[in-house]
Amino acid sequence: MRRMSVLLAVLIAPCFPNSLWSAEALQKVRIGFSTLAFSYMPFYVAQEKGLLEKVGLEAEYIQMRSSILPQAVINGNINFFPILSTGLSAAVSGLPMVVVLNLYNGTPWILITTKEINKPQDLIGKNVGIAGLRTSTHYFMLAGLKKMGLNERDVGLISTGGTQSSFTALTSGQLAGAVVTPPFDDKAVSLGFKKFLFVGDLVDIPYAGLVTSQAEVKSNRDRVQRTITALLDGVSWLRANRGESVKMIADKFKVTQGQAEGTYETMISMFTKDGRLNPKVARGYMDVLRQDRPVPPDLDPQKFLDFSMLPASR
Repeated sequence: MRRMSVLLAVLIAPCFPNSLWSAEALQKVRIGFSTLAFSYMPFYVAQEKGLLEKVGLEAEYIQMRSSILPQAVINGNINFFPILSTGLSAAVSGLPMVVVLNLYNGTPWILITTKEINKPQDLIGKNVGIAGLRTSTHYFMLAGLKKMGLNERDVGLISTGGTQSSFTALTSGQLAGAVVTPPFDDKAVSLGFKKFLFVGDLVDIPYAGLVTSQAEVKSNRDRVQRTITALLDGVSWLRANRGESVKMIADKFKVTQGQAEGTYETMISMFTKDGRLNPKVARGYMDVLRQDRPVPPDLDPQKFLDFSMLPASR
């Protein structure tokens, strides 16, 4: 009877591929996030729509500060995180990190301010929220200050821990400005704040994707590849399901239908076609990092990128 049961399970498994994974133990992965952000929508979709389970994975999403994400991967506390700039920065510093997927071309960061800020000089002596020191929001804000004719000493840069926290601090009156992404920009405008300066195109900084350790790639290459597949399937789902995607954004970020639609359009327009990071952006980011640390002039960022696990058809 036992042999017959096993044989029957093998025979009917091809008819129910999703059931095969549920019948077996799903392989667990832990992914670290610093904040709620629209750039992570492929991750949210992959989990909520069963795309991770479809490839035999069960993901646990863990919130932690961006500054500790690389070490958390090295220590084995998590397997992946999505902030490419943090991963490359850690790799330059000597940690064995590698970027295996890039989801976006471009970054939508924007400086939002109170309505009293009408010109750059009005920011002098005021506090502006960024996710953290040596994060992409920090570098974008520094570039923004330079463009406005100000320097870092003119403004107090306050580390909040993430975009959502920056938005909360701004709208609660603790800050005069904050560097945020959609939908927090439109949500802030609806509350009486203003879009003061778009900073996302001022410097080359990679955005969101998938970062892991070299050890993970070496020892669990199949798990890395399946995680990539689930995320790319998430991108495909977002492209194909506009209405449901907009509703998901509205519910998750507590924004209006119109604000969610604007965020969706921004996201779709930025998705990369092949999952690779433009070498120009990677090299440009090396120049950004040289602003506050010694980075060899001949350092090739390609050594920190591994796109060999991307599906051939992408």
